[in-house]
Amino acid sequence: MRGSNGVAFGPDGRLYVAQFLSGLISAVDLASGETEVVVGPGSPVRSPDDLAFGADGSMYVTDLVPGRVWRRAPDGRYTLVSDDVALPNGIACAGNRLFVNEMRMGGRVLELFPGGGEPVVLADGLAMGNAMQLGPDGFLYYPHMATGEVFRVSPDGGPPELVASGVHEPVAVRFDRGGTLLVLSRGAAGIVTRIGADRRSIVETGIAGLDNAAFDDDNRMFVSSFAGGGIAEVHPDGRTRQIVPPGLAGPFGVAVDSGGTVFTGDHYRVTSVAATGVTMRELLVFSHGIVADGSLLHVTSQYGDVRTYDPALRTARTRAAGLAQPMGLAAADGMLVVAESAAGRVVAIDADDELSVLAEGLARPVDVATAGGVWYASDETRGTVVRLPDAVPVAEGLDAPQGIAVRDQELFVVEAGARRLTAVGLGTGETRVAVADLAVLPPAGEPLFAHGMPGLPGRFAGVAVAPDGALYVAANGEGTVVRVPPGG
Repeated sequence: MRGSNGVAFGPDGRLYVAQFLSGLISAVDLASGETEVVVGPGSPVRSPDDLAFGADGSMYVTDLVPGRVWRRAPDGRYTLVSDDVALPNGIACAGNRLFVNEMRMGGRVLELFPGGGEPVVLADGLAMGNAMQLGPDGFLYYPHMATGEVFRVSPDGGPPELVASGVHEPVAVRFDRGGTLLVLSRGAAGIVTRIGADRRSIVETGIAGLDNAAFDDDNRMFVSSFAGGGIAEVHPDGRTRQIVPPGLAGPFGVAVDSGGTVFTGDHYRVTSVAATGVTMRELLVFSHGIVADGSLLHVTSQYGDVRTYDPALRTARTRAAGLAQPMGLAAADGMLVVAESAAGRVVAIDADDELSVLAEGLARPVDVATAGGVWYASDETRGTVVRLPDAVPVAEGLDAPQGIAVRDQELFVVEAGARRLTAVGLGTGETRVAVADLAVLPPAGEPLFAHGMPGLPGRFAGVAVAPDGALYVAANGEGTVVRVPPGG
């Protein structure tokens, strides 16, 4: 699962999981761990974030970035319940009643009417709402993610009431079968807070980026992670058992440092990857491009930022902001060069964080690379790799070129449309297929943004050269990183 978000038990006893990044909803058999895609790429749902089941077995889904709420009837038919909600996220059913909240500053809690009718606002002023639930007292409980608070409001109206403050990065409010209030944290430690009438207790699960939880009839707690995906059972003492294993959300950019450690920009985080698995290094939201530069890593974000991250100190410094979908980047001689995809240009950032334009007039540059003092960029739309700053093609007729890297006298480019890694002779212009049948996804078109929130991200399959000459490719079609040995 490319990240796992809202979870709820369905009428068939399976756990249904919304996957915001991939646009899918899967059903998990908790006994076997087997999953079935129930809402697939052909559905009208673009970025499902949370879900709930009504009394008649209908599934209700919040489609976050387009701002829609859907009903999927038991026979599989879809009906649009509302498109009047900005960034709908948390959702709850109470009998035949349906409630949602908004994940934005100044958000609202609303009652929606699947049979028709204008939404009714129950509360406003939410500081980033998220997963909510009807409590045993009949009130709707929901978090304010930005302020670390939990509130409740009556489904029949009235002023909201503060339930708890000082809660660590709350992302989901849930009640277990015994009526105990639990709050999940979206942070790196995977904190779960139990809140009683006169005391609190905290356990750390170690699951970074918790998103949601559901309890089965035996009061077992199952959680999702937006950052790492998968489904895990969490015991009361914080111990965990994986049901569906975690993995990569992309991956997108790939980098290899001088010691041979492989890093990825994995949308919500920076990870290191090896044959033994994936290790999260830091939660850096919407990370895509990544490059190693000595002991540092430079990362682009779909928020338009370029940041320098120190893995040893675990600190990040913003180098540029407000760029239009920066993707791949490279570093040399104290300068960062970034493909600013949506602006059709390549920009340079010097040691003093001054930004200049290296080349413009490109269609959709995706990645950059350098060798011998010469800079290169891939142009996904035009199917070329060009030399900068004059944009002279060094390779043409490529099928959606994305990640590029130079080794010796060859430039390697991931052709996402053809699902292959192609080598281009820099002196001759001759091309050869280095690797065929790569598990990479074709271009996704323009990414979906609304209210400053990126939805389905622009796809980017990166490639990097290791000190031993091996190539590493982001196989984003299967959530892996592939190693190509130096001689093969």
